[in-house]
Amino acid sequence: MHNNVLILDFGSQYTQLIARRVRELNIYSEIKPYNKLPEDLSEYKAVILSGSPSSVRGENAPHPDLSEIKGKKPLLGICYGAQYLSHFNGGNVAPSATREYGRANLSFVKEGEAFLEGLGEGSQVWMSHSDTIKELPDGAVRLASTHDVENAAYKIEGENTYGIQFHPEVYHTTDGSKLLENFLVNIAGLKQDWTPDAFVETTVEELKKEIGDEKVILGLSGGVDSSVAAMLLHKAIGSHLHCIFVNNGLLRKNEFESVLDQYEHMGLNVKGVDASARFLEALKGESDPEKKRKIIGRVFIEVFDDESHKVENAKWLAQGTIYPDRIESVSASGGPSAVIKSHHNVGGLPDYMKLKIVEPLKMLFKDEVRRVGASMGMEDFILGRHPFPGPGLGIRILGDITAEKVAILQEVDAIFIDGLKKWGLYDKVWQAGAMLLPVNSVGVMGDERTYEKCVALRAVESTDGMTADWVNLPYEFLQKTSNDIINKVKGVNRVVYDISSKPPATIEWE
Repeated sequence: MHNNVLILDFGSQYTQLIARRVRELNIYSEIKPYNKLPEDLSEYKAVILSGSPSSVRGENAPHPDLSEIKGKKPLLGICYGAQYLSHFNGGNVAPSATREYGRANLSFVKEGEAFLEGLGEGSQVWMSHSDTIKELPDGAVRLASTHDVENAAYKIEGENTYGIQFHPEVYHTTDGSKLLENFLVNIAGLKQDWTPDAFVETTVEELKKEIGDEKVILGLSGGVDSSVAAMLLHKAIGSHLHCIFVNNGLLRKNEFESVLDQYEHMGLNVKGVDASARFLEALKGESDPEKKRKIIGRVFIEVFDDESHKVENAKWLAQGTIYPDRIESVSASGGPSAVIKSHHNVGGLPDYMKLKIVEPLKMLFKDEVRRVGASMGMEDFILGRHPFPGPGLGIRILGDITAEKVAILQEVDAIFIDGLKKWGLYDKVWQAGAMLLPVNSVGVMGDERTYEKCVALRAVESTDGMTADWVNLPYEFLQKTSNDIINKVKGVNRVVYDISSKPPATIEWE
């Protein structure tokens, strides 16, 4: 990577969006926590400071050492970042008379500034702060204002240092991408050369150097992430890649057979392992969602440990971990934001398992993974497949897991997903699935009273899973699907549809 952008995370909910907007400009970006600056900054051509829930006036305000960055590299402070650059460089940050949050419009734009090229008076921006910059830092010049925020944007003379009190990364800032492009391309001089083809070329070369002639075991799931990871490794090491598809007993209906069949023509060396009884036994009686995830992760590793002994001299375990997995599990590479949930393919291996981990997709968002797969000529039916959680139906069955519950949910899920395909709705949905709820409800079938299970259907639209909205599926489709489930799946007498967005709800129920 020759044009890297370093994003220092101060804990903002929008930090990942900054990375996405930069990457959409075909410029590579990485997020690092503010208190863990890379020792070698030479590979970064520009630096962006994120927002933060903290105040620069607070005793525990995030306070990194920017002595090797400010004045030496192009630097952009966003919201807290702009206030930080002001507060610690001769300016004054004070509480706002009113909290400045939501849409605003630029009322003043300094003419002739490359940073603001294409932005004019009236351009909509998004504010989200309770402090405001009353006095600019030493040597700074005001570049833009809104009606309520005098110092909405500024630059420090003699440096490529800029600060803005609004968020260019959110869609509500209509010219936000243009502003980032102005800073990164026109001012920092970065090339827009980080494309899917370039990623494939660079990653394959890196994998060749890292792995050499050693053997790699990869767990295939049939999903986009593991499939693209497999193809990248196949390009790099060919027959040294040994793919294993594990049936954990929590897959969709007939998925074990269909996934093995789909890889038959991809040239991959794939072995199917049916460990369903082992997983179900380990999960017996456990209802806690986090413990279920950890059990599934532990048994998954144990199965791979068993299989690794059957591949002579295997040295590596490959995983299809992507960036949102790492962000949700380890707080933006160890940064100050909160952990949401654990992912079974994140966090390393136990000491007894003598395999090194390789994660070719660990810095990609889901939509980027799909574009990389397309650049390698992978089939649309693989790249367009809905995401499916690693723990499978284990986190879609609320409460304890039994073979009977799995069988019920497999039938419900099959009716739902097949229906989406028949109605031409599957490709309009980012992810869909069914949840088996830990409640029974009263129903009437014929002349008999029933007391059976309730299932919830969920369908969301999203770009990368970081945020999601529920999909307004046609009432006629939901009606037909509900009737089919209740009539065809023994043990279910009630169907509900989940209309929660992420946030505050997650996509999965557990």
